[in-house]
Amino acid sequence: MAVSSCARAFPSFECRSDAEFSGGIPRHDIPNSGKASILSHGSSVHGLSSLIYRFPPNFVRQLSIKARRNCSNIGVAQVVAASWSNNNSSPDFTPVAKAVDAAAAAAIAPVDTTVVNEDVALVENETCNDQNVQFDSLPSMKYASFLNSDGSVAIHAGERLGRGIVTDAITTPVVNTSAYFFNKTSELIDFKEKRRASFEYGRYGNPTTVVLEEKISALEGAESTLLMASGMCASTVMLLALVPAGGHIVTTTDCYRKTRIFIETILPKMGITATVIDPADVGALELALNQKKVNLFFTESPTNPFLRCVDIELVSKLCHEKGALVCIDGTFATPLNQKALALGADLVLHSATKFLGGHNDVLAGCISGPLKLVSEIRNLHHILGGALNPNAAYLIIRGMKTLHLRVQQQNSTALRMAEILEAHPKVRHVYYPGLQSHPEHHIAKKQMTGFGGVVSFEVDGDLLTTAKFVDALKIPYIAPSFGGCESIVDQPAIMSYWDLSQSDRAKYGIMDNLVRFSFGVEDFDDLKADILQALDSI
Repeated sequence: MAVSSCARAFPSFECRSDAEFSGGIPRHDIPNSGKASILSHGSSVHGLSSLIYRFPPNFVRQLSIKARRNCSNIGVAQVVAASWSNNNSSPDFTPVAKAVDAAAAAAIAPVDTTVVNEDVALVENETCNDQNVQFDSLPSMKYASFLNSDGSVAIHAGERLGRGIVTDAITTPVVNTSAYFFNKTSELIDFKEKRRASFEYGRYGNPTTVVLEEKISALEGAESTLLMASGMCASTVMLLALVPAGGHIVTTTDCYRKTRIFIETILPKMGITATVIDPADVGALELALNQKKVNLFFTESPTNPFLRCVDIELVSKLCHEKGALVCIDGTFATPLNQKALALGADLVLHSATKFLGGHNDVLAGCISGPLKLVSEIRNLHHILGGALNPNAAYLIIRGMKTLHLRVQQQNSTALRMAEILEAHPKVRHVYYPGLQSHPEHHIAKKQMTGFGGVVSFEVDGDLLTTAKFVDALKIPYIAPSFGGCESIVDQPAIMSYWDLSQSDRAKYGIMDNLVRFSFGVEDFDDLKADILQALDSI
């Protein structure tokens, strides 16, 4: 078992000491009475200098009942600070607060550890029945050192190098708690004065959620990731945190409607204005950057529902020259098809409800990027709420184990069906970045390794004819959302824009005959036959 530090610059899980489980920190000069080894130096992992602590499989079972209750969550600094001997009268006894201070200092600089008795040091612990704690130094490595593909990273990141939850289970446990307790007031004071780490309250963090954040960070190549209750929660909190009152943003014409509504109706109440440009209109972006003090450029790529693509590398360069941040909503792409941060974006956002979760059974959103920026958003998130339930985090962790398999299948099915639809006489137009007819196909080829599992197209007919086609389909569900194992189809004019008149819908490019089809992981031939028979019915 392994307990490791997290990518964020603080240990997140802790073992609290109490009256029945206290004493000195581990000593190296205790007479030999058992077997426990300590290796020499702490190593820097994900930006932290710290030891990793490995426990024998039966260690937790050997603790006293009360100690086990208090050690459900163990973090690196807290393991150092925890008291492993019941002998409080020992001359080597170190109070908990001092031990925590020592642990905090250890997190700043590597600690030299003296090796005694040929690399064997003993920890006297009556509670553990002489089966002592092992302290193994963690090799200086990241997942990239032994996981060469995104598929492997999606399975193992956040878990294989150790979790902050003491368990020898393969799967990450769900930590269901609304708060984290302190045994003594002195521990609470240590926490408030930053000598002790704790989530304190469920809204501020959860061990299960941290595992998922680490997994997404590894996939995106990000320093930090923040999870929230939904993709819209992630978008709105990000905008509120990074755009000051009276600020200005640039966004694109094609986007998720609720995002547009927030930008058009809520942000103006804080004096925040927006310039809306075509996704491919670089000249309009340059004009906005030159004429206004732009704080943020925020767009989807590919966009919803026409799958337009933004040249992320180019717009990032232009925005950074003028001091503007760039946030890309990469939900339609997934981290497997597109690396927005590597292309130059400051932040990448996902509705984890879609491809990341992948099973149409959970709501979540996430933002990844530099620790400094993500921390700004996290601070506001802690105030506004919108925390992700740990059970939802577990579902996404489980879903991401098959992310690469699902996305490969969805990429393949969508591209093949897009080509078939484009050649079909009852289809007027197909919108898919993998097609040469797509206006940003050249951009998609440059910055994407796959083109996603969603295809939009216009049926040769009116509203009712299109509805007849949708109703004739037997495999996909008529529903909002996309990215799951089950195929989903919707008619945006009805599903998302029915409250607007036909002419108002047309202003956003939403025609009555538009269909958005999210391909699941069903067999390609089954999906092909179903779509063709539905087209034959109209």
